[in-house]
Amino acid sequence: MAASKIAITMDDNMLKQLDMLVKSNRFPNRSKAIQEAEAEKLMRMEKSCLARECSKLDPEFEQSMAEEGISSELEEWPEY
Repeated sequence: MAASKIAITMDDNMLKQLDMLVKSNRFPNRSKAIQEAEAEKLMRMEKSCLARECSKLDPEFEQSMAEEGISSELEEWPEY
């Protein structure tokens, strides 16, 4: 995977916590710690977006659509 180098500004306390994680061998270096934190944040945001969209669905309508699809498929299945 291609990688790009960037510069960031970070609060001193947060940087100290980050350095403690590296010093305790939780992460091999600052870069890896920040990469993993960002990947986790992006995944959470994606899941949150999916949950928000799912909450817009009408459960009764979705159930009726699922049942309608199943009944039409059952007619196509061969008898054994």
